[in-house]
Amino acid sequence: MAETHRVTTQGRKRWTVPQRHGADGSKAGARCSDAQTHLAVPFRGHISGGMQPGKKVVVVAVVDSRPDRFYVALTCGCGTNREPPPDVALELCVRFRDQQVLRRACVSGSWGDVEGAVPFFPFIRDQPFKLEIHCEHGRFRVFVDGQQLFDFSHRLTSLRDVDTLWIKGNVTVTKLA
Repeated sequence: MAETHRVTTQGRKRWTVPQRHGADGSKAGARCSDAQTHLAVPFRGHISGGMQPGKKVVVVAVVDSRPDRFYVALTCGCGTNREPPPDVALELCVRFRDQQVLRRACVSGSWGDVEGAVPFFPFIRDQPFKLEIHCEHGRFRVFVDGQQLFDFSHRLTSLRDVDTLWIKGNVTVTKLA
């Protein structure tokens, strides 16, 4: 699926997130749960109660056979189908071409600096992975297959407002928890 990114006149990145419908006609990605398999990507789901220290988000997925990149983001509110909300607590971008794991945040519509240093690149085409985002006091701690990949300091003050998980790009999601 092709991804589209545009920069608006305010300098914000615009996301194109086409909506897929399940066999019953309902929109895919209505809620996060640990009982779903093969979720439609792009996916947008609600994080019940928002984030808070001690809470974690787990994504189990398989990298596509010809990957370019994929994104995982924690946001405040769902935004619209074409644009993220003005507050993004963590946007994680995995790029295969140059084996980068980039992350950043957007506060009140303004994107911060990109962080990119990681000790290893854990994503392999056609292979499954388990991504865990642990919310702690002062930071998100991110693990892939049980190994710590990076820490990302909180940029937003109200973690409970971080209530939406976005996933898009070259992955097949098999489980969320």
